[in-house]
Amino acid sequence: MRERQTHRDRLRAQEFEAFVAGAGGRLLHTATLLTAEPATPAGANVRAGRLLCAALARTYAEWDGLRGEDPYDRTRQELAVRFAREAWRHRRPLGGVLDRLAPLERLVLVLRLYEEVGEDQTAALLGLSADRVRAVCDRSIAVMRSAGRGTAGPGRGGPAAGSGCGGPAAGSPFASGAAP
Repeated sequence: MRERQTHRDRLRAQEFEAFVAGAGGRLLHTATLLTAEPATPAGANVRAGRLLCAALARTYAEWDGLRGEDPYDRTRQELAVRFAREAWRHRRPLGGVLDRLAPLERLVLVLRLYEEVGEDQTAALLGLSADRVRAVCDRSIAVMRSAGRGTAGPGRGGPAAGSGCGGPAAGSPFASGAAP
């Protein structure tokens, strides 16, 4: 009996390690975008690493119960929830590309454009209406575009013509897969 439990634990650990090996890089990049930490120098994204570690720990703890669920989606959801909780307590500039956005704007932008989560799914995850998610996303894009031109600050101006949360906008930090 004890050998069977040990074998099951070993198999669980191997499955989880394979998941982290395959998805860890993208999840770390998502966490780095959420925390708005600069991507360089290497190892500078301490908050993102802590956020990801906590999300992965929760996913591992629930690993056996995930059989019908995608572990990547579960970990991404845990990242979003943990970031939302943490963001309201710690709001200090870190110098990343998305640092000029409010935490909710950053969360919506990362989920919609980088993670390509659907509008309705993002709304359900955050407890917002789909219209609110669309408005926050459009406003975030406008802020990022205006900041790229060195003009208006947050909350000024609407989205440019042809913008929206249908996919990465040209010049966005997500368009070319650029690091934050």
